[in-house]
Amino acid sequence: MRALSAGLLTTLVVGLAPAPAGAAPLDGPPRTAAGGPDRAAKALPALRVRTLASGLDHPWDVKPITGGRLLATERDSARLLVVDGGTARPVDFPSGSVWVSGETGLMSLEVDPDFADNKRFYTCQGGFTGGGGHDVRVMAWKLKGGAAKPVRKLVGGFPVSSGRHGGCKLLVARNGALLVGTGDAAVGTNPRDLRSLGGKVLRLDRRTGKPWPGNPFAKAGNRNKRYVFTYGHRNVQGLAQRADGSIWSVEQGTYRDDEVNLLKRGGDYGYHPVPGYNEDVPMTDQSLPGEQQAARWRSGDPTLATSGAAWVRGGGGWGGYAGMLAVGVQKGQRVLFLRFDARGRLKGSRTPAALREFGRIRSVVSAPDGDLLLTTDNGDGQDRLLRVSPR
Repeated sequence: MRALSAGLLTTLVVGLAPAPAGAAPLDGPPRTAAGGPDRAAKALPALRVRTLASGLDHPWDVKPITGGRLLATERDSARLLVVDGGTARPVDFPSGSVWVSGETGLMSLEVDPDFADNKRFYTCQGGFTGGGGHDVRVMAWKLKGGAAKPVRKLVGGFPVSSGRHGGCKLLVARNGALLVGTGDAAVGTNPRDLRSLGGKVLRLDRRTGKPWPGNPFAKAGNRNKRYVFTYGHRNVQGLAQRADGSIWSVEQGTYRDDEVNLLKRGGDYGYHPVPGYNEDVPMTDQSLPGEQQAARWRSGDPTLATSGAAWVRGGGGWGGYAGMLAVGVQKGQRVLFLRFDARGRLKGSRTPAALREFGRIRSVVSAPDGDLLLTTDNGDGQDRLLRVSPR
């Protein structure tokens, strides 16, 4: 097994410098939703960024586990890594069982809240089906020593095409349910077809894989429909639970309108790119039958390619960042901090210069001490696992 070098001594401390000339409107001092100065914002601390591991290749997700270690996935190599003491080492994992194509491979990762006792974790990944087919699926595993042992497939059959829009984000909510954000596989009918698992946020029992009993269509005759929590999504890349218990998603747009959505049980988020796969339609089409849930933030034109997200916990010196949603940005190469009030209304935004030095940002994860963990997504063995803390 090849150990990957770590740059534990690589530390970058950058103040909140003014935005460069010609920067996008999201840069510079905190802004309100209307675009004016956010005078209510608290002082924003400088940020310290440390490289925990380097030499990675398209790391998709990272999660803390016991003993101060981290568990991480690489999408294209389909490797599972443990980062410990400054070294990232591959785990004995059946990478050959993962279907890798385009945007699909070994993607999201979630750790069971009882991991210290049961050593259980979950992956969302491409898979092989009978007859030479493929799907995207959620798997349960146990970490034993240096090996991942399969427990069971929790749910599968998420649609695929070339590997485009494979999703796929996992979140164990505080009520114990496992939420799964899925992509629409670039098939126009999937997002609003309740018999398809594509273009949805699903909710299931993480122990058994059965649909969560409180789902809006829990008594439906079609089994796939019983899993649906929300629908009408394009390509869900981030899921995060706020301190108030609300669930939020991050979704990539077409040529416009990346979205941050506040999820409502049974909600329709309005993506319906038909006939064919018509990406000129609105991300949230309010002309569709029924009620469509409007985004709480959107990028406008052009998109930034938003990805993973985490809420910044209060305390720990985060100052004005506390309580904000930190969103990884790929094309825009930054971390975007969004402030919402208690009713979910956008109140301000910030893109600190300290987090514009690392290229594409894939995942943003909250560490137990309140720091943020980031994975970069630049490829060619140039990626890193970063820890961000307020100075």
